[in-house]
Amino acid sequence: MTGTSIALMTSAAMADVTQPGDKTPGGGAPVKGRPRMDKAQLTIYDPSSGGSAGAKRGALPFQFNPKEVTITKSAKWERKPAKGAKKAGPPEFNGSEPAKMTLEMFFDATAAQDGSVVKAVETLMSCCVPTAESIAQKKPSPPLVVLHWGSTASFPAFITSVSAKLTLFSADGTPIRAVCSVQLEEMPGEEFRKQNPTSGSYEVRRVHRTVAGDSLASVAFAEYGDPTAWRALARFNAIDDPLRVPAGTLLLLPSPEELAQSEGARSGGVR
Repeated sequence: MTGTSIALMTSAAMADVTQPGDKTPGGGAPVKGRPRMDKAQLTIYDPSSGGSAGAKRGALPFQFNPKEVTITKSAKWERKPAKGAKKAGPPEFNGSEPAKMTLEMFFDATAAQDGSVVKAVETLMSCCVPTAESIAQKKPSPPLVVLHWGSTASFPAFITSVSAKLTLFSADGTPIRAVCSVQLEEMPGEEFRKQNPTSGSYEVRRVHRTVAGDSLASVAFAEYGDPTAWRALARFNAIDDPLRVPAGTLLLLPSPEELAQSEGARSGGVR
């Protein structure tokens, strides 16, 4: 994967795809007519404390490459209506939602008449339950997955839903064909989020865009209930002249705990 912090998919030219005239991977006769397409797969990893993928647990190959993959990304914005105002106030950015991905996996064993379809579906379902290792560590968590397709890889994600539609059965009732709809959600790494060291929870810093009439004291009062926190807010945002903050300035609004900790690290306590 690339190092781009907001990338949904790492993207590189499909240079590894065999072209007409190339030899097959086994060294056989050259490919004729059409390029050989790489097979996609869901690579399964152990969960890790940092939100990134841990050790590889296995892989579930696509029997047929997906026809389409849907990726969505959204952001939270909030408008606070001003009493008596004729127009809506400016929106405040409250953080980004995790990316989500939806895809379908098709499995067919009509030729082999074996239990490979059942095994594939069970593998997908197992990604929705905690691993035995995480339960033993008293931190139950399902495995993470990454969609790999040639030179392209998705973000680390956890599976939120698997819907398996069994459409064909053998004479003894064994499912030999299935279509699985899989929904995944991004597991942000440390670069995407800030951890509160006291509670261990993750939080997103709010953002406020100043308007005419705003001051650091008024913003501090609205956000923290304490207008005297304007000094700490100014230092947190590296504002050189806190008495002259032009309209349209973007202010990061940390949690009260983070603001206090930043002041403590700077001067030994909030002044």
